[in-house]
Amino acid sequence: MNQSDQDKLTAIIVDDEELARQGIAMRLKELDDVNVVAQCGNASEAIKAIGEHEPDMVFLDIQMPGKTGLEMISEIQGDIMPMVIFVTAYDDYAVEAFKVHAVDYLLKPVESERLKEAVDIARQQKSRESLHNEKEKLMGMVVSLTGKSPQAIDKMIEEGEELVEQPDRLAIKDGSSITFVPVRDIDWIDAAGDYMCVHVQGETHIMRTTMKELEAKLDPSIFQRVHRSTIVNLERVDKVSSHINGEFHLTLSCGTSLKMSRSYKDKVKHFF
Repeated sequence: MNQSDQDKLTAIIVDDEELARQGIAMRLKELDDVNVVAQCGNASEAIKAIGEHEPDMVFLDIQMPGKTGLEMISEIQGDIMPMVIFVTAYDDYAVEAFKVHAVDYLLKPVESERLKEAVDIARQQKSRESLHNEKEKLMGMVVSLTGKSPQAIDKMIEEGEELVEQPDRLAIKDGSSITFVPVRDIDWIDAAGDYMCVHVQGETHIMRTTMKELEAKLDPSIFQRVHRSTIVNLERVDKVSSHINGEFHLTLSCGTSLKMSRSYKDKVKHFF
């Protein structure tokens, strides 16, 4: 019994080998509940495709020219993070894969039954996870990428003295130490539950604050909210791409692609 496209899990396949992509696509076509919306040959293409399609899951090779699959994950906007199923010829990365909460880890060549098991796991995960659980998953990913323990994250930021309005630096507390991050060096900021992920020159710093409170401390001529969970440094925007659904995608100088909701278009109207 075939499912309607609306009921199907949407997927993107990412692998630098075309035959590998075709092999996964052919096996997924045999399943009734998966719709492959894009195939990508590298991380840059995949980040763009994920921002455009917001798929339920991504079948991701780890060893690729340029950015690896693990590096790619750290650049995906939190609200559109798909479920990740790694497909690789190597078993050396299993620990790292599950640290970033991968749904499954498949070794090439992938057997049809094993692929179906991974899709079933993804289907079950999607059905049982609420928005709160998705945010917790993102928080777990941040813990893995930064190398900090959950306990350290819990103790990292405490509501303390108010910073001066529009400071030149953000004071980010990590245990007994404080890191001062130059505001101008911030590329973009992403919400992760009760925490804010501040992306600065390839590093991610964690602040315990709300989007509204942090937005109030930043110069609005430089930092603007482009999504309900995203603030971007306008000086880092290299390219703006429009889509037929009325949304836009911003490509930053660091290579990250961010979705801008239609409701925030007027805030950055000088781009158009």
